[in-house]
Amino acid sequence: MTSILYIIAVILVICWAIGFFAYSAGGIIHVLLVIAIIALILGVIRRA
Repeated sequence: MTSILYIIAVILVICWAIGFFAYSAGGIIHVLLVIAIIALILGVIRRA
């Protein structure tokens, strides 16, 4: 389950980076970044 969270987080960070440099996604791209960070934190907490 944790590997799925990491894959989702990486995909969301990549989408955020693409949107950040393209300036076309608006505010939703920052929501994706927050979701990715939360997924990473949950993965670290559940692993410990």
